[in-house]
Amino acid sequence: MFFRILLIFIFSLYTFKSNALENCKWNNNKGIPCISISKTPNTSNYNSEGVAKKVFNKKQIIESGATSALDLIKKIPGLDYYQTGQKGQTAGIFIRGSESNHTLVMLNGIAINDQSATNGLHDFGQDFLQTVQQVEVYKGSNGAHFGPDAIGGAINFITDVNYTNSYSLNGFNFKNNSFDYNTTKITNNGWHLNFKGAANQSKTNSAIAKGHESDGTKNYQINLNGNKWLRDNLKIKSTFYYRDTKSDYDKSASQENSVTSDNKMYALQTGVERKTNNSLDNIMFHYHNYDRKYYEIGKKNKYYSESLVAKAERDIVSNSKLSYGYGGEYKYDWGHYLTKTFASQMRGHISNLGIFANAGYKFNENQILSIHTRNDDHKETGGNQTYKINFTQTLGQFKLGSTHSTGLKNASLYEFYGNGGDKNIKPEKSETNEIFGEYNFSENVKLSSTVYRTRMKNRIKIRSDWSGYENKVPDTTQEGLESELTFLGKNQSLSIVSHFAKSRTATGGPNSRRPDLLYGIDYFKKFNLSEYGPFDLNISHRFIGDHLDWTGSANTFVKSVDLVELSVRKKFFDNEVSLNITNLLNERYEKPGTYSQDGRKFRIGFTRLY
Repeated sequence: MFFRILLIFIFSLYTFKSNALENCKWNNNKGIPCISISKTPNTSNYNSEGVAKKVFNKKQIIESGATSALDLIKKIPGLDYYQTGQKGQTAGIFIRGSESNHTLVMLNGIAINDQSATNGLHDFGQDFLQTVQQVEVYKGSNGAHFGPDAIGGAINFITDVNYTNSYSLNGFNFKNNSFDYNTTKITNNGWHLNFKGAANQSKTNSAIAKGHESDGTKNYQINLNGNKWLRDNLKIKSTFYYRDTKSDYDKSASQENSVTSDNKMYALQTGVERKTNNSLDNIMFHYHNYDRKYYEIGKKNKYYSESLVAKAERDIVSNSKLSYGYGGEYKYDWGHYLTKTFASQMRGHISNLGIFANAGYKFNENQILSIHTRNDDHKETGGNQTYKINFTQTLGQFKLGSTHSTGLKNASLYEFYGNGGDKNIKPEKSETNEIFGEYNFSENVKLSSTVYRTRMKNRIKIRSDWSGYENKVPDTTQEGLESELTFLGKNQSLSIVSHFAKSRTATGGPNSRRPDLLYGIDYFKKFNLSEYGPFDLNISHRFIGDHLDWTGSANTFVKSVDLVELSVRKKFFDNEVSLNITNLLNERYEKPGTYSQDGRKFRIGFTRLY
């Protein structure tokens, strides 16, 4: 099957001639390519319509004061999170009320969910952002875009080349510190190299709300990017990414005894990219592994997984009305799992071949239709199809659209081959319907809203007697309304977001850890003090509604909380100084229940560009 991917790529390179339109201008005079990292993967020109996407570029990440993925997620309507303690502790997210393991996580467009995890859950507590260039968040069923696991949504971490030399220092309450360094160089033989390194250290109180034991986290990251022009339109590119996180944490909400962990992740990507006047071709080879060790009361538990991916795709702009794309992706996962604490183990491997295609047609200036389809041939579950259909209509200042999409998630390695595993488990499937509207009151005032409903079936759950895993027959649903009102003015902006949601179990009760109401306000102001010059001011407020939470033995009620954050930034010459205050009101809250979160924290930062 691996060679089928190569044949697809070879066919795509030579089937079409280049003529017509150019999406992005190339500037190779200084060895600097045009980088279009905000473009939706597996999507040609008109097919990004209807994609529920939020993008944070490097500038926005820095200005937000975020040091972790969770810091950004708090700002997006439709997304919520939990973290069993403070920074560095285990964390997950909920996209539109779906399960935390229903989010596909990617590195530069390639899936990196840890297959050694019991249910394939990605731990967002390990994701620090110093070496990340851009974060893309996709909501809803996106199986046709990205393949298996994007059943509730997807998040893509971009680590592409940054052409600015810099270093920065940050300190939180003089106990929690971070450092990052970036340098770039063009070698004599034409290689453009970029190195990024970062380190984080934190010391916090016990994760348990009433605990006293001290917990801490140390995180180290290295990111090396390289690219070289072989011809004017042909580029070779490679990325190496390494992350090592060491943490102390509490075993459970009721057990404060210290457990230590050492989580390592390696990733290597290499490929070629070819751009013609009307097409963009990519072929990519990717390898990553997770090596996680947990030490608990003299016992060592080990989790290890490896993944190999080959991917080829082509995007084509045929004319001013039609664009399309197609490609293939082969993924092979293997891993093992050994816990002495619970005397359980797992060893196995799976493979999946995905073939995808898309087309977008612009009927006129006001009407766009896009279609995506994908077939995944899985080792255990066989062939499964996903698709997405979107239609968008513009009427003056008003834009209206509708989307119907599907997604799927296969069982994890452990659910297939671990203790109580079952090779006959069917994949979970989702079906999402959305209606979205956007109204421009003026050039500077815009209101956008989305109504959605997602139905989940074949839910994979542990049996009631804990003997293994099975598909639950009753379907579950997530429904909601997302809205965002933005005001853009001279040197200032205001954004108001809200999310009203109803995520329900098969019996009609509320899903754990998912509040029905979330809203937020973000205000930015650039002001000038005559004596000190210009400053940037950011104020944000987040309201998280009350909700039920399962603590392992019973449901507990978690109260609502208001979280306010303030940041001030000052630039002078090539330097920047910043002050960031999180949880300004010093709220005492738990998320999830019985796990305390950070109180008020001050961060002083310094960045030097050179």
